[in-house]
Amino acid sequence: MSSTAIASSSSKHSTRRAVFPFTAIVGQEEMKLALLLNVIDPKIGGVMIMGDRGTGKSTTIRALADVLPEIDVVAGDPFNSHPTDLSLMSDWVKQQVESGEPVETTQKKVSMIDLPLGATEDRVCGTIDIERALSEGVKAFEPGLLAQANRGILYVDEVNLLDDHLVDVLLDSAASGWNTVEREGISIRHPARFVLVGSGNPEEGELRPQLLDRFGLHAEIRTVKDPTLRVEIVEQRSEFDQDPDRFLAKYKSQQDELQQKLIAAQTLLPSVAIEHDLKIKISQVCSELDVDGLRGDIVTNRTAKALAALEGRTEVTVDDIRRVIVMALRHRLRKDPLESIDSGYKVQKVFSQVFGLAEPEAAVQNGMGKPAGVR
Repeated sequence: MSSTAIASSSSKHSTRRAVFPFTAIVGQEEMKLALLLNVIDPKIGGVMIMGDRGTGKSTTIRALADVLPEIDVVAGDPFNSHPTDLSLMSDWVKQQVESGEPVETTQKKVSMIDLPLGATEDRVCGTIDIERALSEGVKAFEPGLLAQANRGILYVDEVNLLDDHLVDVLLDSAASGWNTVEREGISIRHPARFVLVGSGNPEEGELRPQLLDRFGLHAEIRTVKDPTLRVEIVEQRSEFDQDPDRFLAKYKSQQDELQQKLIAAQTLLPSVAIEHDLKIKISQVCSELDVDGLRGDIVTNRTAKALAALEGRTEVTVDDIRRVIVMALRHRLRKDPLESIDSGYKVQKVFSQVFGLAEPEAAVQNGMGKPAGVR
């Protein structure tokens, strides 16, 4: 079973269609930054992207997966197991390594798995062949989408229309890094570490606050209003569709530069520090906004560190916090059921008061109060 999966995956790789380059995407800076920071530190907890239709959500996420460096995986393993990191290995690979058996490795592109709206729990989590398990005494497991997404990106479009139970399963796996399937007293688990990206249109309904809170960051996107930018976007898309190879060659150096920047940021991240005084102020902002729980504090700290690492620094600054705190907190605020998700003005205002900065007009100009892409 696994060899067939690998064969089909490699054939897909060889005939992989051209993907619009990440560095060519115009506008939507907040969404792009949120995605990059989650790649640098997947423990941030994923991104919820809410906004208008036709604003390039799917294009951007595919472009992100394409720009990421290839990863080392164990050949023939359907879970994209890491060759040396025990926490990212399936049980059978771990047994091989611990018994001293040689493990064959290969390289592959980071997976970007689309979760269809109609997916069943078995399709998402995987299934156990009970009949074979009972008759042959083996754990016959058919991996699901969570297995394919391990060490990659799992994208759920219209996540607000997905069954709440399935959203819970996705968020639990993303938080714990493992997926466990239990049927008739048989239990199988495998690593499921991925960046969870959900998107949706608020007009079609919101996620329950308990589920929304589990997403690390929340990015708002709107249709670009500036006619000049709209023309630029249309022309770029047309140029890409007419001659993808030529268009990709034009952006190759920028793509390579971004890839190296991400690799350097992942290496630098463990060395990034944040002063105790800044941590106190972050928690003060969360307290004054009446944010439930401590997720807001944790995510803001993590995201600010990832931003510092992205820019090649080992110390978090007040400006780093300013640039990420709205994404980390706007979806955690208590609000009237008739209101839409807070635009970020409340968060920015309290942040400015706690940190002793000017009122948020300047921040709004930089895209913190308004959704990215609105100029």
